[in-house]
Amino acid sequence: MRKRLHCVFINKYSVWFRIFALLHKFAMNLIALENQNNITMKDIARDLGVSIATVSRALKDSPRISAVQRERIQAYAREHNFYPNVIGEALRHSKVMPMKIIGVIVPEFIHYYFASILTGIEEEARARGYRIMVALSGEKYDREVKICDDFYKNKVCGVIVSQAKDTTQYDHFRKLIDNGVPLVFYDRICTGVNASRVVVDDYMGSFTAVRHMIDTGCKRIAYYGSSMNMEISKNRFNGYKDALLKSGLNFDEELVRLCDNRSAAEAITPDLLGMDNPPDGFFAVNDDTAIGILYTAKRMGFSVPEDISICGFTNGNRAVACDPMLTTVEQRGKLVGEEAANILIGQVEGDIPKNKIEKRVVRTRLVIRGTTR
Repeated sequence: MRKRLHCVFINKYSVWFRIFALLHKFAMNLIALENQNNITMKDIARDLGVSIATVSRALKDSPRISAVQRERIQAYAREHNFYPNVIGEALRHSKVMPMKIIGVIVPEFIHYYFASILTGIEEEARARGYRIMVALSGEKYDREVKICDDFYKNKVCGVIVSQAKDTTQYDHFRKLIDNGVPLVFYDRICTGVNASRVVVDDYMGSFTAVRHMIDTGCKRIAYYGSSMNMEISKNRFNGYKDALLKSGLNFDEELVRLCDNRSAAEAITPDLLGMDNPPDGFFAVNDDTAIGILYTAKRMGFSVPEDISICGFTNGNRAVACDPMLTTVEQRGKLVGEEAANILIGQVEGDIPKNKIEKRVVRTRLVIRGTTR
């Protein structure tokens, strides 16, 4: 009996030993494969019998290398899954030339507008030989400060930023400028920092939209806006208010709400529509908020635009995905991004003096659809 148990123990041990051996062999093969793929320019130069400088120039499409040689080296690099370390390369040369990586801070990605701005920045940067490093502040001041510090430590050539909603202190922006890092604001500008900026004509966009609603029969127009610590919020509110006053309508503070997202709009709109004298129009700071108003009004039995007119601000994809389609102010975010990248690269390359403050305004356009009369 003892002998039989001993044999079983040995057999079980042998099975586990064989499994361990196979796993070890598999791991060693993976490591060998990884090491085989992690080749360097030095390896490529040795294997092809050329200098490292020749490999470097060929991978950069330098005209100093013949087309045949460039294709030979690039094909070998592709075959062995070699890609140059762009950041490392830039850091090696950062003492004699600016690092061609632009830091971009985005408050949030969920809005079409910020995505379109990012597209404009990336396309303009890539066309001029630059790459972008994107970070999300999440509308948080502390995270924004940390991102600026990380960008500075990583030696980006400049920073393009739209400030977070709760940013009221600006030392992190001043630090970048004081250390020679060009800074360009887009959309949400910081009036406390003397830096270049690209904005849309928020005041006129708002004014034109509200005048359109008044001209088509609205008498009591509610306003849903963002926090007044941001310049864009002030400009859009002033455009709304001036459109009312210049049309001979009274400004009613009871119709003004701090609301800049769909869920908040769905929560507060029933109260306004339940008033004894409810609004017959809504102007919202962005499309998502306007769509929240539209959804709530329809759910409560109101007809849009017969009973209520609604206008947003963005002209993103969602504006044409609702029923009826949304009247809105087009911001042209891609052009904003292109202009911001153009200014920053101009300052990096010396075409625009670093101490010159560029202020560019992108015109808006009212797009009339089914939510207004």
